[in-house]
Amino acid sequence: MTRRNPSAPVPQSIQQATRHPWFERLSRFGIAAKGVVYFVVGLLAAQAAFGAGGRTTDTQGALREIVVQPFGKFLLSLITIGIIGYVCWRLAQTILDPEHANESITPKRVAQRLGYAFSAAAYTGLAITAVKLILGRGGGDGNATQDWTARFLAQPFGQWLVGLAGVVVIAVGLSYLYEAYTAKFQRQFKQQEMSPTEQRWAKRAGQFGIAARGIVFAIIGLFFVLAALQSDASQAKGLGEALAVLAQQPYGAWLLGLVSLGLIAYSIYSLVEARYRRFL
Repeated sequence: MTRRNPSAPVPQSIQQATRHPWFERLSRFGIAAKGVVYFVVGLLAAQAAFGAGGRTTDTQGALREIVVQPFGKFLLSLITIGIIGYVCWRLAQTILDPEHANESITPKRVAQRLGYAFSAAAYTGLAITAVKLILGRGGGDGNATQDWTARFLAQPFGQWLVGLAGVVVIAVGLSYLYEAYTAKFQRQFKQQEMSPTEQRWAKRAGQFGIAARGIVFAIIGLFFVLAALQSDASQAKGLGEALAVLAQQPYGAWLLGLVSLGLIAYSIYSLVEARYRRFL
């Protein structure tokens, strides 16, 4: 495999912009904003699991919860700026792949960059929802997961596409579980700037949080496969519904409580990542 020239296909102005200190700051702010959103999702689910109110919801539901709080529009405005920063960072990873610019192009690298692109698209939708909430135009109360699944099922080979998407999401979930087990995410941190206590708790929060995300992704993927097999978009489920499914299982409150605490741990991990992540 030949090594690519990272500067050849990309305008120099874009590369210079991504190297600017403000781009890194915005990216870090974006990672932190993502953590806040997951904290709200996890907190609401934990309250539901432990009988303290709350409900299972997704990231859009978390934004709707934020906007109704005191100074909610101001808080959501800050989070929206962060989400936009996160989208910009993911796009930079997709186009430039700065962390692996001098590595050979491999199927794994291509798959990761496609994952970055999907993440950028998903959080672009979340940013649009946030802007609508700030402007008082609603954030879309429909089930976007089922709506998009229905659109794909209506296309030629739609069942295969939805089934393939389910398999991919399951694979992502399993990769998260593997990442949690190996704790390779620590390589992304500036560990020389962290105390031993910070390193220890960052590892624990990361493993617990990433594993929780892996479980949720695997459940979502399974329901996509089920939707494909039955050609029924109503079988597709997003984050909030996947959490609700956990609550309906035997010992559901314990399962939901464990995963919700994992999502809270993931939010803490995200804040640590925002502070100590290595940007190349």
